[in-house]
Amino acid sequence: MPAAVPPAAAQTLVLSPAPLEVVLRVNGADQRLTLDPRTTLLDGLREHLHLTGAKKGCGLGQCGACTVLMDGKRVKSCLLLAALVEGREITTIEGLAQGEQLHPLQAAFIERDAFQCGYCTSGQIMAGVACIHEGHAGSAQEIREWMSGNLCRCGAYDHIVAAIQDAARVTGSGRGG
Repeated sequence: MPAAVPPAAAQTLVLSPAPLEVVLRVNGADQRLTLDPRTTLLDGLREHLHLTGAKKGCGLGQCGACTVLMDGKRVKSCLLLAALVEGREITTIEGLAQGEQLHPLQAAFIERDAFQCGYCTSGQIMAGVACIHEGHAGSAQEIREWMSGNLCRCGAYDHIVAAIQDAARVTGSGRGG
């Protein structure tokens, strides 16, 4: 005889929440989106705005591949709900350069060959920009400490640190900046 299914379990429905209208300010432009309220900032950027520079890594905020800037500060976009960042200025790797002019850290990454597979590169650059801006690029050790939330599976850390030091010298904001 087959096992009986409890009536409550047989009638369980999974309801999706109503979509939200959200306006995200990304790379200097307002973007109006209709999103499931559970959409992360990372998924909003990648799946709805097609800005794929921020990568899906661990989904737990531990690897840093999804790092973007929010109001100039580094954040892990996989941990934020898109609906909760309305009115904040979001900068992605796609918005870092000024036209054809690369940001000094982007140029330093190329000069120092600070990437191998490239998967973590956008997150490393965005965190590095914040590290410099926050004034935490005074020494290699300080950079390593403040960049510890961004992982590189290839082990390009020495090159990444050197690129951040170079960019900090160019921008003049390695300390207190």
